[in-house]
Amino acid sequence: MQELKDSTGIDDSNKMNLRRSGPSRMAEGIAIHRFMESTKPEGERICHDPYAIHFISPETMETYKDPSKAKAAHERYERLFPGLGNSIRARVRYFDDFIKTAIEGGLEQLIILGAGYDTRAYRIEGIKGKVMVFEVDRPETLKAKMEKIKEIFGSLPDHVVYVPVDFRVERLGQRLTDCGYNKSLKTLFVMEGLIMYLPVEAVDDILAYVIENSGKGSKILFDYFPDSVIKGTCEAGRNMREYAEMAGEPLQFSISEGTMESFLAKRGFSQIQNVASEDYKKAYFHGVNENRAVSNLLSIVHAAI
Repeated sequence: MQELKDSTGIDDSNKMNLRRSGPSRMAEGIAIHRFMESTKPEGERICHDPYAIHFISPETMETYKDPSKAKAAHERYERLFPGLGNSIRARVRYFDDFIKTAIEGGLEQLIILGAGYDTRAYRIEGIKGKVMVFEVDRPETLKAKMEKIKEIFGSLPDHVVYVPVDFRVERLGQRLTDCGYNKSLKTLFVMEGLIMYLPVEAVDDILAYVIENSGKGSKILFDYFPDSVIKGTCEAGRNMREYAEMAGEPLQFSISEGTMESFLAKRGFSQIQNVASEDYKKAYFHGVNENRAVSNLLSIVHAAI
């Protein structure tokens, strides 16, 4: 870890904090991206999440309340992971837009695997009253999230079901069925920032379940990293891998560049569309955002079931 320590300034006490048990640190990290982007003017921001701030610890918020500290944190992040922050924010927007389109197309169920502090069930217009949402994640993270949701809204919403599953050691199927999932309905399975943290066996188990237990017109949407991240054959990839290990959520799954379409086709999916960094850069980074760099290490894919 010495290389990462030197380049980030992360000391031993912070390393211990990253490794602590309990809710996902990565989930908080993604909430920070959504919060920071949401502070930008409406015509400039790529994504908007008014609830993200509630999922950031007071200790972390101290950094972002101080402009000089916030600037230093941003510069350090960009030095370690060039363009990744913008790719994460574009991913949020892409997933938001995809879900909105799915709702317009008659979506009945939304399954958010590795839900973390995802707030789409609470902020996307048209979900409540039309779509049943299942948020699936580790019990510790779900518990922390449910407590925050009750603080924000006063109670847990009727249209969201919280499903505790640790994908590393548990199978998705029975738990989801027990919680009321209806495999005959038109469903969208979403995995944002999840698949790279799972062993290949867990990924195959999820994909097999989705294929075998989805209604007509159902789809899947997720993002992924190429082998260069997991194998550490590029500097940004090495930094990402080491940081994830320090956070106690090591990266495990990746795929050779240009093979995702065949990977999904072999598992029964169709209408597979890969969205590379240049695609979401072109879609979202215009005008004042034109010069914001994105990372070519983060890609998105969606497919029909």
